Amino acid sequence: MTIRLTPYEYAIIQAVPRIERGELINVGVLLYSQRHDFLSAGTHLDEARLRALDPAADIQGIRVALEAWETTCTGGGASEQMRLGERFRWLVAPRSTILRAGPVHMGLTADPAAELRRLVELLVH
Repeated sequence: MTIRLTPYEYAIIQAVPRIERGELINVGVLLYSQRHDFLSAGTHLDEARLRALDPAADIQGIRVALEAWETTCTGGGASEQMRLGERFRWLVAPRSTILRAGPVHMGLTADPAAELRRLVELLVH
């Protein structure tokens, strides 16, 4: 039995509580696989790490923003008419907000959902 690996793209979701300082923590991973028709965000917000950067960080606001990223992946809200690739490109586009995507990287996988879990564990936790 041959396992067929297919390409995927991913970006780390970063929280930048004080943009002027440029400090950030990783709070999730966005993974897109065109061949698997897959787009999802795996997130984890470590409040203690975030508060170390900014004791006054708006934890609830950041949680709501992370939920909005997840909603965009599933086609909710303004992304309803977009294809998966369009949603991914929209999310990884450069922005100056509290949440942003890091550079896009590529990999190979047979199971995008399992790869997303692995990347979240490796890069966020």
